[in-house]
Amino acid sequence: MSAQATAVGQPSTSAKKTRKRILTGDRPTGKLHVGNYVGTLANRVKLQDSYDTFLLVADHHMLTTRLDRLSEIEQNIRDDVIDNLAVGVDPEKVNYFLQSLVPQIPELHLLFSMLISVPRVQRIPTLKDQLRDHGLAQPTYGLLGYPVLQAADILIVKGDLVPVGRDQESHVELTREIARRFNELFAPIFPVPESLIPEMGLLPGTDGRDKMGKSLDNAIFLADDPKTVERKVMRMYTDPNRVRADTPGRVEGNPVFVYHDTFNPDKAQVDELKTRYRAGQVADVEVKRLLLSALERFLAPIRERRAELEAKPRLVDEILAAGSERARREAAATLHEVRQAMRLDYFGR
Repeated sequence: MSAQATAVGQPSTSAKKTRKRILTGDRPTGKLHVGNYVGTLANRVKLQDSYDTFLLVADHHMLTTRLDRLSEIEQNIRDDVIDNLAVGVDPEKVNYFLQSLVPQIPELHLLFSMLISVPRVQRIPTLKDQLRDHGLAQPTYGLLGYPVLQAADILIVKGDLVPVGRDQESHVELTREIARRFNELFAPIFPVPESLIPEMGLLPGTDGRDKMGKSLDNAIFLADDPKTVERKVMRMYTDPNRVRADTPGRVEGNPVFVYHDTFNPDKAQVDELKTRYRAGQVADVEVKRLLLSALERFLAPIRERRAELEAKPRLVDEILAAGSERARREAAATLHEVRQAMRLDYFGR
């Protein structure tokens, strides 16, 4: 995949207009982890041949909680794109674009903010999670409006489908409400998007918490070297009531076995381990060593592709430049329709 092929390989709007459009994206807050792969990246690879996919690198969204770490944002953007490329999200099939390079998004966000009440936005369940995870007593105006900005991200390119985890489904529902309200008040411009929920749920953290998170110190990153992966796997939370290898253990909800089910393709081996574990016939260390082997088989080719991509520093720039140019064309057309419908197209705009 050469930089030249990527730049010229961007599919035209006309070539894909008969296919449904997906809007997906990431906040560039650091390298991606295996939980991101299970929850999002694998689904992107699966869907990229069937849909016209726009992948948003949402740097404006990062500002809602990371104002103290802006020096990291450029590297975070690069890492996010590289991790997507390394797992197989193909820029000749998926349109990567940078949020801050599409100025029509914040304008649409402003217009949408007039259509929704503060109490409605405050009912978004993930707002409380954001406040808790980042130690905030009150949301900033920007954090409170985060789901409205997401609606602008989705609808500026007229996304039909939005792949999200169940924890983000309420955001898509707000987008649906905004689209319907705009269409009823002004003109039927926007599709009412649907959520696409992946079959696999959230991958638990290595510490046993329900969710793996970059800031929770419980993640295995796609870029982790073998020694780091080994350290994290060998320290993984298992069954807290199992004090010896001959003690029968619990498999259900045990993170080590959740990871085996997800990453170990040898299902016969996994079934045998579960039987022995329940009977107290296998030590945690053996179960973890076999998991480590399975994770290394999964991560090694991704690590190799990451190294190849990092050796081409201009590649990310060219992918984002080409994709953002297409996104701006789409966004300009949408905003032109919006201004006309709202009678804001005065003075020759």
